[in-house]
Amino acid sequence: MPFSTLARHLFDTGATPADAYAALARRTSEPATAARAVCHALGIAADETTRRIDECYDALLADPRPNSEADTGELLEALGVFDVPKPLDARGLAVVDQFLLAIDALGTLRAGHQHGLTRWFVTGNLTAAYLSLAATQPRPGVGDAAHYWSALVTAGELLAAAPTPDPRVKPALARCRARAEAVAR
Repeated sequence: MPFSTLARHLFDTGATPADAYAALARRTSEPATAARAVCHALGIAADETTRRIDECYDALLADPRPNSEADTGELLEALGVFDVPKPLDARGLAVVDQFLLAIDALGTLRAGHQHGLTRWFVTGNLTAAYLSLAATQPRPGVGDAAHYWSALVTAGELLAAAPTPDPRVKPALARCRARAEAVAR
């Protein structure tokens, strides 16, 4: 049975991508093959799969430790190797454009925050990205608070105008509006 078929079967029985990777990696001595099979089963394009696996190959897949398959699967999942890209519609692309303007106005962005935002952009989880940015403050002395909050107000309005907006967007939008107004005074 091809590994990608086995991975699909594991997903059908409730396995996470990390669980599927661990099960496949235990069956083969080639962790990259297991990771590739999970990506294929998730429908991730071959060229994107290759790019993702190449990025983490040396650190995680080249020289696996015995009995580390579950840990490696969790790391691969946390790094976004198994994130399924979701195409964004025009509204989603406009929201991401506003997020990028806000990030530019932020001043600095921690690497972990950048990684999380990138994963949310790829998977189309724009509400999570919005809530995260709305809870972040521009860096004093290097950020541009007026542009930051303005971009987040625009992004929030776009998210709130969706046919079924997440109920957490409107309160976050209200906080962003209040911060934008406070900066404008």
